[in-house]
Amino acid sequence: MPVTIEAWRITGQSQIDSYVGRWVELAALLVNELAVDQVRGRRADPPADRRAALEAAFQRQGWTPSHALTSADADRLVDVAAALHLAFAGDVGALNQALVRHAAVPNLHGDPPVLAFHHPGADLVDAWAADAGTALAMVIGVGQGVRLRSCEADGCELVFFDVTRNASRRFCGLSCQNRAKATAYRARRRT
Repeated sequence: MPVTIEAWRITGQSQIDSYVGRWVELAALLVNELAVDQVRGRRADPPADRRAALEAAFQRQGWTPSHALTSADADRLVDVAAALHLAFAGDVGALNQALVRHAAVPNLHGDPPVLAFHHPGADLVDAWAADAGTALAMVIGVGQGVRLRSCEADGCELVFFDVTRNASRRFCGLSCQNRAKATAYRARRRT
């Protein structure tokens, strides 16, 4: 029999804790660096050096990996990013398959104990995939899947975690928002 856990509520707003938010942001970073074909109206070719691209993205986002990322890890993360990209699009079946494939299981390990969704001996890729996938599942599971968004601007596939109060963010950033507004303005002027 399934158990339903109510979302935490403060003045009607569901809250996502910092642990979940951190892993959802990593999921978005992996997807945006390794699994999108169009960025801000331009074709995005896969990075030639995935490890270097990820390390640069980590630095931009202030993410500090607990273990050194190898080139082999970066190559394996491409498949993880593709599965997580499907989750941002609402494909919970693909997300469930990724959780099983990377052995996501809640447990406490370390000193002091830390909640994680991977086995203590898991390699970096399986650990990140399990933790990021579980965080996406938790966001979807508390009814906040609408916060896992793709940019609505033409020619942009970047994903993001919408943390606005009313979940109304539509674009990955200001440049896409400006492009969309300019396109809409030009369309109105033509009519």
